[in-house]
Amino acid sequence: MSSLAPAGVHQKMTAEDRRVLTGTLVGTTIEWYDFFIYAQAAGLVFAQLYFAPLGQGSVLAQMVSWASLGISFLFRPLGAVIAGHLGDRFGRKQVLIATLVLMGAATTLIGLLPAHAQIGVAAPILLVILRIVQGISAGGEWGGAALMAVEHAPVSKRGIFGSYPQIGVPAGMILATLVVFVMTSVTTPEQFVAWGWRVPFLFSVVLIVIGYFIRRSVSESPVFKEMAAKKRETASPLRELLKRNPKEILLAALVFIGSNAAGYLLIAFFSSYAIRVHKMDRSEILIATTLAAVSWLVFTMVGGRLSDRIGRTKTIKIGYVMMFVWMIPLFLFIDAANIWLYLVALVGLTIGNGLTYGPLSALYAEMFPAEVRYSGISIAYAIGAVLGGAFAPLVAEWILGATQSSLPIAAYIMVLCLASFVGAVLIKEPKGIDLSAASSSPL
Repeated sequence: MSSLAPAGVHQKMTAEDRRVLTGTLVGTTIEWYDFFIYAQAAGLVFAQLYFAPLGQGSVLAQMVSWASLGISFLFRPLGAVIAGHLGDRFGRKQVLIATLVLMGAATTLIGLLPAHAQIGVAAPILLVILRIVQGISAGGEWGGAALMAVEHAPVSKRGIFGSYPQIGVPAGMILATLVVFVMTSVTTPEQFVAWGWRVPFLFSVVLIVIGYFIRRSVSESPVFKEMAAKKRETASPLRELLKRNPKEILLAALVFIGSNAAGYLLIAFFSSYAIRVHKMDRSEILIATTLAAVSWLVFTMVGGRLSDRIGRTKTIKIGYVMMFVWMIPLFLFIDAANIWLYLVALVGLTIGNGLTYGPLSALYAEMFPAEVRYSGISIAYAIGAVLGGAFAPLVAEWILGATQSSLPIAAYIMVLCLASFVGAVLIKEPKGIDLSAASSSPL
């Protein structure tokens, strides 16, 4: 069991390690591909197709479209509770397969959903319902993928192993943006609105089949196997978690909100803002977004590896300082309406964001005891997402409409980064603790 090896032992990656990392990466990439094509569509077409009665091209229609993106976050805690309970009682693997299939089914149905012009008010209602299903799935996905990676890892490599499910986010973003770019390139604007936007959603079927077979090949977490052998599973993980670890939940959620909010502006808001407000070329913006996602992927892995050397909380604090300092230059560069400055702005953001995001899997896993770990990290992550990224594009759109300036949006993200920095300060460094131990976290 590689996760129980002491630091400095088992440094060579085994075939099982590679299967685990591939399974967590591929599955998470597919899950977030599904999530991100919705974000792209919310910025580009959903206001026109599903919320048209609110006014064609109106700020209100676009805000409601962003709200449909954010509403799924409110159901992430529900998905976290369900998946956490099942994952802590019955294992990580089967829950991960279930979340992947659930997300894929919802995404495919969105691709088949008639617009408001065809079925009236039922269209936005069904869209929101399917978005809620995506939220429930995403709420259970991340915790299981993070634990499969970290609980298989050698002690000295938990950060880099844990970064693999993390890079599924920028990898999913790269894949989603490339597919949307292809569709916008081979269709006219009218064709893209009429049917082209549906193709990325329907393409999810192929990805889900691939991800399903990859995840089936991954063995169960060694920490859970050990718990099962010793019959240490908790009958009510959620009740035990809330009784023993409320402080850990709150601090883990707090340390994530700044990273998540900034990430969702990168995912959803910046491209829409540049295209709609500054009239920048859509194809160029999508290419720049893809390059920024590559940078995000690289620095997320750098963050995971760095956290293995200097600690989780120190790496996260460095990342938040960098994001705080960069936020005003970021918006000034975007407002210059120059594609090269736009690219510099986004890449600069991904450096700090990657350092805050890469160590998160290892940090969370080391903060919670084994019996409630799936529940703990899933719920903390879901709460952080609700408070951070859930409505960040909506809030940014509202701020922009109210002030006619992007700099107050920068101030909003800076406040969240400061709050998350404080959260990191309040967490006692957990790097290297025994993940098989039933004791509480080191806070």
